[in-house]
Amino acid sequence: MVDREYLSIIKGLSDRIVKTQEPIRILDAIKWNDEVKKSFFEQKCRQQPEVDIAYYQRNPLTYDVNEVREAFQTISRDIVDQLGERDPAGNIMLRMSREYQRVLDMLEARGTPEFSLIAQELYGRSSDTFHDGGPSVADLGKLLDRSLRQIDQRMFLEAAPKTIPTTEAVPLLQQWLDRAFPDPEAKVRVIESDGIVADAAAGSDYIKLRANSFFSERDLQGLEAHEGWVHVGTTLNGLLQPTCSFLCKGTPSDTITQEGLAVFVEVISFKSHPARLRRIADRIRAIQFAEQGASFLDIFHLLATEGRSAEEAYTATARVFRGSTPELGPFTKDLSYSKGFILVYNFIRLAVRQGKLERIPLLFCGKLALEDMGTLARLMERGIVLPPKYLPPPLADLNAITAWMAYSNFLNQIDLSLIEADLMSMLE
Repeated sequence: MVDREYLSIIKGLSDRIVKTQEPIRILDAIKWNDEVKKSFFEQKCRQQPEVDIAYYQRNPLTYDVNEVREAFQTISRDIVDQLGERDPAGNIMLRMSREYQRVLDMLEARGTPEFSLIAQELYGRSSDTFHDGGPSVADLGKLLDRSLRQIDQRMFLEAAPKTIPTTEAVPLLQQWLDRAFPDPEAKVRVIESDGIVADAAAGSDYIKLRANSFFSERDLQGLEAHEGWVHVGTTLNGLLQPTCSFLCKGTPSDTITQEGLAVFVEVISFKSHPARLRRIADRIRAIQFAEQGASFLDIFHLLATEGRSAEEAYTATARVFRGSTPELGPFTKDLSYSKGFILVYNFIRLAVRQGKLERIPLLFCGKLALEDMGTLARLMERGIVLPPKYLPPPLADLNAITAWMAYSNFLNQIDLSLIEADLMSMLE
């Protein structure tokens, strides 16, 4: 039986972290507005977007950075004072508190070289490897790009017509999500919004679809899995935690796991497609080029000459330089999708190999970083963390994923290049 006073201390500190991080909205703070895009196209895509440090100064943060930073510093001290330096829940909260302070440093540095350096510290670099001496995130991007170039563009399912207007997409996606989240207290709302830049965005209990847009059915299926089953689902599971309420909010480290988990669920539910992977590969390559000194125009024109539409090339490149300027380093969050996918995939593969299947659902108990999984497992064993209530349908029953991963452990030992000669005649 866990001491009630101990649980109360964790709950109090956890709630303070959730409350203190409330004003921090990273993507809102770094986005480029529609005027930047409009001006860029009016200049025939020949001049760098008009974004500099003054642009961000004209769009100040809506809170006092020093006040929020001091609040996190106080929380960190209180965690050590009240729980000690070795408490498992305290260690996770300390990581989160310190990471949020670094996020504040990054946002304070918008429009300066320091912004990109801190972003790379928080989200990683394209040169990051998956193990000592192993392939890097950039290598994965190159492999994806090379594989996708072999596929006839007519096979890209993105070519499927986007004929569903937002007004019809909203009730359709709502119908699907009502099946995944049938509980009245966990109603996931789908709403139309004219205040978002991306096609869709997820909140704590809602998904926004951009107004005056068109979607294909494949688009909506991907949003159901990625934004609904994973992003909203893990938020709802985090909100249900009676003690560790910090699991309903995520830091950049948590984002890497979250985005990787979302891509993983897209893939195993057969809701992903080549065009989706093309966008992910483009983002890795663009970040790598920006890390090497390429400017917005360099990357925009590269993507355009490779067959992306001007709209697609702008969107992909703007994601890389948001928070920065067109000639400074990148914002590297978009590495999270691929980096996180590989990490999550290997974690699940290892869990199957070691016979620890109970660790797989734990990935969905809230917003978490893979590095904390061992700690969270111990907290769940003590009843301090609850198992997730909402799981993506493909993972509600672990039998299928276990069978797949059991084979995967063997397939990864096969060198395809060594059997290519024997198999190529079958593909001629």
